Amino acid sequence: MDPRVREHAEIICDHSVDLQAGDQVVIDAHPEAEDLVTALHEVIADRDALPLVVQDRMGKRFQRAFQRNHDGDFDLPEHQMALYEEMDVYIVIRGSDNVTQTSDVDPEVSTAYAASQQPLLNERLSKRWCLTQYPAPANAQLGQMSTEGYENFVWDAILRDWDEQRAFQENMVEIMDDADEVRIVSGDSTDVTMSVAGNPTLNDYGERNLPGGEVFTAPVPDSVEGEVYFDKPLYHQGREVTDVRCTFEGGEVVDYAAGKNEEVLRNVLETDDGSNRLGELGIGMNRAIDRFTYNMLFDEKMGDTVHMAVGRAYDDTVGEGNEQNDSAVHVDMIVDMSEDSFIEVDGEVVQRDGTFRFEDGFEE
Repeated sequence: MDPRVREHAEIICDHSVDLQAGDQVVIDAHPEAEDLVTALHEVIADRDALPLVVQDRMGKRFQRAFQRNHDGDFDLPEHQMALYEEMDVYIVIRGSDNVTQTSDVDPEVSTAYAASQQPLLNERLSKRWCLTQYPAPANAQLGQMSTEGYENFVWDAILRDWDEQRAFQENMVEIMDDADEVRIVSGDSTDVTMSVAGNPTLNDYGERNLPGGEVFTAPVPDSVEGEVYFDKPLYHQGREVTDVRCTFEGGEVVDYAAGKNEEVLRNVLETDDGSNRLGELGIGMNRAIDRFTYNMLFDEKMGDTVHMAVGRAYDDTVGEGNEQNDSAVHVDMIVDMSEDSFIEVDGEVVQRDGTFRFEDGFEE
């Protein structure tokens, strides 16, 4: 076994979920991640905790079979809820043998399934949890990389000095925490403003998401105004969606378009009352992630990017007394900020062309 797998497992247990003796741990993993699951069992045994493996990750054949043969009126699986209620820690490991396995499932069915799972999501998010990636060959292929090259990419992004990364990102947290308004401008196609007044900014340094490498908060739902061109593609429901453009008025998406698979975008935005409003604004700050790989867990952390998610706002990013945007979906989309762009906080430019004001080379 590659020694980096064991190091990955130790970071998950010790840094990300703070594993304690007696913890009941659910590991949700694709079979492609068997080495990491095995290493986790070694570490979990060392820490005197109790593991259980389930295989409910996206892309599995059985999930496709269930959704394609269902009438679309999904019930909440109470037995699965009982498992989540009893667990202390939830570890999710992405990895795939076919990243497009669910591409022929009706998007409306996929959306209905996601909506039915909302109570399960709420319960999982109430526990100590971590979402991470195993460098499986299918993910390497999606990222147009060799398997070995992708392994190096994944572990370079994950096996980091997270205390150092936290300190670097804290510079941006301090700027955002007292902010009222944020403006994002990129080229001639993106100019959007939003209020973040009263909402805390979180520092993601490899705890719930591994890799970490972003700071993020929630916009005040009805404050978003302007146009955004998400120039990086996203992969959703096994489909590539490209060239997404959204126009916001009063916080809602009032017009949208996509160059490819627009029906997937439409189904996301029409999921429920909160799915056409923003639930997150995130700023990528992990410089080890230096290329786009069609994997949002990495892509949203990439330096020189911002991302905005339609749908659910995370509880911890909504200040007391502020409205929280609620939805069954949370779908991130990315804007490249590497050139002809800036981030403005309360009228002051804090990043230009990907360089922050607290970094060498920043120009006013």
